[in-house]
Amino acid sequence: MNIFVSRLKELLKSSGKMQKDICIDLGISRQKLSNWKTGFSQPNFDDLMMLAKYFNVTTDYLLGMEDENGNKL
Repeated sequence: MNIFVSRLKELLKSSGKMQKDICIDLGISRQKLSNWKTGFSQPNFDDLMMLAKYFNVTTDYLLGMEDENGNKL
């Protein structure tokens, strides 16, 4: 499993929200989120920025370039 998929799943779980509600909040389809979660597809730049803002993390964190404390890996 790639780092993005792992971190996305972690953020979804820790949000305490239902995935359908997250999709509504983000204005994306449940299929799109499902494809990201399974690694079938990856978000484009705009979607990556949207996810980072929504979950209050950096894009570097989502991409596995830094840890949860902001330390570069």
